[in-house]
Amino acid sequence: MRELVEFLVRALVEDPDAVGVEEFDEDGDLVLEVTVADDDLGRVIGRGGRIANAIRTVARAAGSRDDRRVIVDILD
Repeated sequence: MRELVEFLVRALVEDPDAVGVEEFDEDGDLVLEVTVADDDLGRVIGRGGRIANAIRTVARAAGSRDDRRVIVDILD
């Protein structure tokens, strides 16, 4: 799951080397914390949060195959 989110975010940003995805397990939920360069934060969030919501939707759909809840947090 981490690799999927990292792949999607790296495709969006200008500085793919600054992308970091940390994976945590909280009460059975998979939490992915995404960090990017300050200049790329707007690209990952998108206008009105559309891109961020799309990334979350893809991650949730992939997690549903494993009967797992996936939460994607984009840190600034």
